Amino acid sequence: MKHNNEERQLTRAEMEIMNILWSPPAPEGGGGLTTHQIIEQYPEPKPAYSTIATFLKILTNKGFITSRKQEGGGKTFVFTPLITREAYTQRVMKEVKSTFFAGSFKSMLSFFAKQEEVSEEDLKEIVELINNKQK
Repeated sequence: MKHNNEERQLTRAEMEIMNILWSPPAPEGGGGLTTHQIIEQYPEPKPAYSTIATFLKILTNKGFITSRKQEGGGKTFVFTPLITREAYTQRVMKEVKSTFFAGSFKSMLSFFAKQEEVSEEDLKEIVELINNKQK
């Protein structure tokens, strides 16, 4: 049963797979990756094929990815994201803002500015981005 990915969150393990799927495609192109190609991109120790296959099934059921049979690949499937990294990040950040900062962007930005050691250069860039957004 597919769920609307708008209501779903990614677990850490699912996020690792999504980050691989969101990474720039290999030069041979075609879009998407097979299970073996996903495993190849993991650092050592590489997860078992069955582990990745299970997470791919979960991500498909959650509506984050889709699969199609690889041309001339027999039983091989190619997996592609149904949501961009940017769209997912935007949704998660909106939820963080709503949940932890009562919907206040100012409160959220203030929190991160205080918690992170933001350099003067970064602060100037942030102010410039805000000023450009208002134009």
